[in-house]
Amino acid sequence: MSDNISRFQVAIGQAALGLWANLPRDVQEELFENAVGTDEHLRHRLALYLHEHHPRTAHPPKPTALA
Repeated sequence: MSDNISRFQVAIGQAALGLWANLPRDVQEELFENAVGTDEHLRHRLALYLHEHHPRTAHPPKPTALA
């Protein structure tokens, strides 16, 4: 059964990543917090991954000149 649990976790994780850009911001934040817990290294790495792979979660570009 533990092998099935691992496969289920991977399947749900892949589905969540596939839908990430379409999820409401509050759902994204809740999933993120549940995924990383108190692991600061994982928090940083997952945030980088999401920012690189999902434009909606990317930081807005910095202005290049004052208007």
